[in-house]
Amino acid sequence: MKLYCGIDLHSNNHWLTIIDEADRRLFERRVPNDMAVTLRELEPYRGALESIAIESTYNWYWLADGLMEAGYPVKLVNTSAVKKYEGLKHADDRHDAFHLAHLSRLGILPTGSIYPKKERGVRDLLRQRSRLVQQRTAHVLNVKSTYARQLNIKAEKRILNGEQAAPWPEVSDPHIAMAIDVHRPIIVAINTQIDRVEREIRLQTKENARFALLQSVPGIGPILAWHILLETGEIARFADVGHFTSYCRLVPGVKISNGKKKGEGNTKNGNPYLAWAFHEASHTAVRHLPQAKRYYERKSRQRNRPVAMKAISHKLARACYFILRDGVKFDPDKLFTP
Repeated sequence: MKLYCGIDLHSNNHWLTIIDEADRRLFERRVPNDMAVTLRELEPYRGALESIAIESTYNWYWLADGLMEAGYPVKLVNTSAVKKYEGLKHADDRHDAFHLAHLSRLGILPTGSIYPKKERGVRDLLRQRSRLVQQRTAHVLNVKSTYARQLNIKAEKRILNGEQAAPWPEVSDPHIAMAIDVHRPIIVAINTQIDRVEREIRLQTKENARFALLQSVPGIGPILAWHILLETGEIARFADVGHFTSYCRLVPGVKISNGKKKGEGNTKNGNPYLAWAFHEASHTAVRHLPQAKRYYERKSRQRNRPVAMKAISHKLARACYFILRDGVKFDPDKLFTP
């Protein structure tokens, strides 16, 4: 007899439901987020379990990793794609866990990819770098705006980088000086941590041949190549180039019925880090790649500039897919046809 398990995961507990091939509920219980307890509850059903469906909530790493290390077949649920009957008058954790197990039994459970645990740490470290850069930018912009508002001048680069401390000759008011200086130690500390993260990522990616190939694309330097390489993972998990560009949020979400547009789909379904990386690369490519510039100008006349820039991003994403899949260098003549 085949059994199927659904887990509704929360911050401090999760609901376990195990059903058989006839949707009979064999086990239902709320258990704490303790791997030892979860494994103990699943042990009597180990031999018959076909799959364990886990919601892809913010804290799924520990549970999926622990179950896979124990030898259980784990499926990571794409929660944005799982829809229940909207006419239900009552829903709770018990029903949600059963629904996941039921979909798994039917073979129609929308699932996502489980990034390998060994490589996941480097990818998440790079994501932390992005957050640090955003925080640094917020402090730098605050210093710039203070200079512009109070003094009507541009702050020098060494001040924005936290390299120069007070006193500043152009700032006479001590309170304004303090308003500027409070950001300096934070900027210095963030710069230190960003450098530390970059050194570690550089060590982990320098031997990767695909990392060097990605930098053959105009507009993609080491930082963007890191994001594309680590966020993509194994390129084989994408069935074709269309699935990859959709994952990069570069495919328009549109609902069409009888030849008419009826709305838009979930345009944010995908990887925001890849969407950002190709958006950044497209701006540099337009400036330094003649084929991209001609394509951008032609597309701008047909539509508008934002659409043209996104079209460039889409083309660069397609190029990177084949670079990662086939191990070839970038060829602009194949990407931008006259």
